[in-house]
Amino acid sequence: MKIRAIVTGATGMVGEGILHECLAHPDVEQVLIINRRPSGVSHPKLKEIIHANFFDVTSLEDQLRDYNACFFALGVSSVGLKEDEYRKLTYDLTLHFAGILARLNKDMTFCYVSGSGTDSSEKGKSMWARVKGKTENDLLKLPFKGSYMFRPGYMHPTRGLKNTLKMVHAVSWLYPIARPLFPGFVCTLKEVGLAMIQCAKSGYTKPIIEVPDIVALAARP
Repeated sequence: MKIRAIVTGATGMVGEGILHECLAHPDVEQVLIINRRPSGVSHPKLKEIIHANFFDVTSLEDQLRDYNACFFALGVSSVGLKEDEYRKLTYDLTLHFAGILARLNKDMTFCYVSGSGTDSSEKGKSMWARVKGKTENDLLKLPFKGSYMFRPGYMHPTRGLKNTLKMVHAVSWLYPIARPLFPGFVCTLKEVGLAMIQCAKSGYTKPIIEVPDIVALAARP
């Protein structure tokens, strides 16, 4: 199966890492990225759309057809935001975009970058975890061929990429120690990208993808 993927958030650390794996992978034949600002990436497989308003992508519908995967890595930190603000930038934005893709591409697999500790009950004390939980739950109701909610913890950055967060750079030296000590929380950004490609190729046994699942998927041939 050849993958034609839409990647969002490619100007951020996670999206850039996923895009890097897609462009390098032989089973990915085409990649569309949609950004608010240019990514600076050029590749024969790559098409880029600059679009400022992700709350209204109806004008892009003709360009969003005929893709069979979406790797959604667009998001914001909850730090400093009230719940209604975070919900708008997380739940509302994601569901708007995903709803259009589900209508246009019935054969699509949708992979969403959520986070370790997400609250599927939507009732916990952590605001971000509740909002992420509702986002996951409602994405799983959309009529995609497959939907997978990725819950990475610490993602070790891919060498040479330009959007690695300063905080991640500062602690990356701990990775060789942390990986064996916290196998349920630590993986690499490369493994996240490869795991998403594997989900698009052949699916997975469950929709919630925790760190051990990410590692197992990434190791598939």
